[in-house]
Amino acid sequence: MRYPYLKKPVVKRVIAIVALYLLLQLLMLFARHPQAVEQYYSQGLYKGICLILHPVLNILPFSLGDIFYISVVCAFIYALFRVVVLLIKTQFKRAAGFFLGIVIAVQAGIIIFYLLWGLNYFRPSAATRLGLRDSTLNFEDLKAVTNQLIDSANTSRGRLTSADFKKGNDTIYQQAISAVKQLGSTSVSYHTYSPRIKPSLLTFITNYIGTSGYYNPFTTEAQLNYQMPVHTRPFVACHEMAHQMGYGPEDEANFVGYLAASRSADKLLQYSAYYQGLQECMYSLRAKDSVTYKAFKKKISPQVLADYKAERLYWLSYINKLNAISSVFYDNFLKANNQPEGMRRYNRMVALLMAEYKKEGTI
Repeated sequence: MRYPYLKKPVVKRVIAIVALYLLLQLLMLFARHPQAVEQYYSQGLYKGICLILHPVLNILPFSLGDIFYISVVCAFIYALFRVVVLLIKTQFKRAAGFFLGIVIAVQAGIIIFYLLWGLNYFRPSAATRLGLRDSTLNFEDLKAVTNQLIDSANTSRGRLTSADFKKGNDTIYQQAISAVKQLGSTSVSYHTYSPRIKPSLLTFITNYIGTSGYYNPFTTEAQLNYQMPVHTRPFVACHEMAHQMGYGPEDEANFVGYLAASRSADKLLQYSAYYQGLQECMYSLRAKDSVTYKAFKKKISPQVLADYKAERLYWLSYINKLNAISSVFYDNFLKANNQPEGMRRYNRMVALLMAEYKKEGTI
């Protein structure tokens, strides 16, 4: 062997790290070209991934992704523990090799994330793909849309009975799945393959970090916090399945989730959509003009206001420092993935809503 040092484990791992780094840079170079991402990834590779993984994982009644997350966290904690133990024993070469192994695992995880789903963050925007060109925030349009949503939320809330609020989670899941499929039948832009929403095995934890649902990009599974107020669950279910469609940014998933739920024949799904849409518009209204916000708030029915209060109290009962830490982490995650607004990206759903209302000619 001409270069015997290449046989050393540490050297091999350093070479692997460099190779994975270069591969990641190539992916990011590809991500800078939205049209190429759309053509070759979102409309190509990602469709194939969905066709294979969705039907297979739908067989499982539980979330394989949750088990994957638990396993990864346990493995990571064990690996760090081993590094510390080796350092204490002054076995520095073994510790270095173990640490480099952790770096390799993290790099591989990031690359797999982008290949299995993450590149959808870099597609052309939903506004472009859906022909919603005029999606700028205009105050008069905002007031018009908010007025309509107040009427829709008040009316749809008045149609609900106590039985609707006692619906089991399985019923909500099936109705949300039907709504997503129905939306998908209206346009290829909303099509997904075997959509499914599953109860999160980590709901106890997600309550404390303020998470209503999440999408697992490694298994393409959509998970729902099944304990939060019942009127919020249908919209969140549709939002998470919108991620399955390939809508990466949160405002886009919010918008598509709203379309699916609001166009459903189910009363609870409709209300859940109007409830969320109104909440987002009221946030924007308050940021622009507190006087107008207070005037509009008086138009919201006592029942709808009571639901907002119930949701707020639910999350406040769990809020703690962990929630604040997770919010900072997720904010930075969004910024790193083509969403420079971070957590504020969720509220940009309002611009898409206004553009949709304009497109339909309702404002």
